[in-house]
Amino acid sequence: VELVESGGGLVQAGGSLRLSCAASGRTFSPNAMAWFRQALGKEREFVAALNWRGLSAGSTYYADSVKGRFTISRDNAKNTVYLQMNSLKPEDTAVYYCAADSTGSVYRDYIYWGQGTQVTVSS
Repeated sequence: VELVESGGGLVQAGGSLRLSCAASGRTFSPNAMAWFRQALGKEREFVAALNWRGLSAGSTYYADSVKGRFTISRDNAKNTVYLQMNSLKPEDTAVYYCAADSTGSVYRDYIYWGQGTQVTVSS
């Protein structure tokens, strides 16, 4: 499975960006997909997740720091997950990573990871 992120860039505080993560592979059917981020000098942290299949398919989960500002969504036909980021703050500056297929909690333990896309929010 290969995950390719896009959509990062430089934006002013209060602005918006939409990240995309396109997945490719032989048979792509993860149990969940998620976004994480890692700011310079800090540990990687959970941002948002979405259950991809099963009874809870479509359920979403968010870190408290992004609730109400970020929205995770998907396009099944394109094997793509999105992260719409609104009301961006300088503290949202980080490399954002897409992840797929958790071995446990939707908040961690993902098997597949993208290379990351930089998001920079200027004040």
